[in-house]
Formats: sequence, C-alpha cells, structure tokens
Amino acid sequence: MIEINLLPGATKKTKGRKATVSLGSAFSGIRARVKDPFLLSAVASVLIAASGIGGLYFLQSQKSAELAVREEQAVADSARFATVLAARRAAEAKRDSVLRQLQVIRSIDDDRFIWPHVMDEVSRALPPYTWLKSVSPLAPVLQPAPPPPSNPKNPNEPKKDPLLTSEPMRFRMVGNTVDIQALTRFMKLLESSPFIQNVQLARSDLAMVDGREVTEFQLDAEYERPDKSAITTAPVSLSVR
Repeated sequence: MIEINLLPGATKKTKGRKATVSLGSAFSGIRARVKDPFLLSAVASVLIAASGIGGLYFLQSQKSAELAVREEQAVADSARFATVLAARRAAEAKRDSVLRQLQVIRSIDDDRFIWPHVMDEVSRALPPYTWLKSVSPLAPVLQPAPPPPSNPKNPNEPKKDPLLTSEPMRFRMVGNTVDIQALTRFMKLLESSPFIQNVQLARSDLAMVDGREVTEFQLDAEYERPDKSAITTAPVSLSVR
C-alpha cells in the first residue's frame, strides 16, 4: 500500500522540535556546570596564561627584530672600522719607523763633532816637554735602555723604541814627558775641560828615548757632553763667483 505525505513541513517541524529540545538541554547542562567555582578558576587560568604567552611572544618577536637590526648595523660598522683601524696601524708603523730613523740621525749628528772637540782640548792642555804618541778610542759598553714610563694621561702617545745606549765615549792617550809635574798639570787641565771628564792615570813607567830617560804614561778619559752655553756656533757662508 502506497502512502503519500501531503504535509512535508510536518516532519521538519517534528525534527526541528527534537533538535531544539536537545540543544536546550545541552545549554542547560553547561549552565549547570559553569556554576562550579573550580571550573571557573581553571578557565580563567587558561585564559590568563594564553594572554601572557601571547604577550611574551609579541615582545620577544619585537626584541628579536630589533636585535637583528642592531646586529646588521654592528656588522656594517665593524667592516667599516676595520679598514680605518688597518689604515691607522699602517700610519703608526710608518710614524715609528720615521721616529727611529730620526733618532739614529740625531745620534749621528750629536756625535760627529766629538773627536774635533777632544783633539782641540787635548792639544790646548798639552804642557811643554810633553808629547803624545797615540790617542785612540776604547770599545764602548752597550747596555739596553730601560723601558720608557707609560703615560696614563695620554695612552695614544707613541712608544719609544728601546734602542741600545752606550756609555760616554772613552779614549786612551799614550805619551811621554820629561817632567812628572807636567803630567800632573796635563791631567788637571784635561779635567777642567767642559768636554773631558774622569781622567785617570792607567800606567806610568820610565823609558829611554834617544838616550834620555823619560816617563811614559797612559791616560784614560771620557768624553763629556757639555752644556749648550759652552758651545759656540758660527754661520758658514760661501761666496759664489
């Protein structure tokens, strides 16, 4: 037997009524559970934790982006300053080399007139009846120069090269005299010279020269760098024809 439903909306209404009843019961169950304080505190804790994690993630993301920008800038500055520092080190190396050469030139220039002064003073102090057979330099004793004191007020001050420094130039005079008092006077005159110091009698012996008895002596002395007031300079002029 075939049945035809002439009211199609009736079934839908019935189904809809059933669904409404089931949803209402579900909401009523939820409302009943929500009244539990432990459940409310748990839900609130989850929401607070989620919001805190989200905020921290946002802050960390911003900080990470800022640090990435600063890192790129630092890398660029490092590459730029590396070239500047390399150029500065090269300039300092050239400066130290020039200073070292100037020190060598200054030392040579300061010592080029030593022997003229020494010979002039020796010839001026030489008494009568006394003559010299030789005037020769003695080997200098090289000593390492002490390190220069650091200057905390100016750390960028160029450091001086610890070059080897020597003692004052020492020389030896060998001669003869017929008067022992002339030898004493010769030593006193040498000691009074502003260019000679530490005159010492190293040896004194009797010798025969051309059948006559003389005193052969050996004197050791040092060159003394005089005060600037004791040195007289004169301009040198050349006439060009």
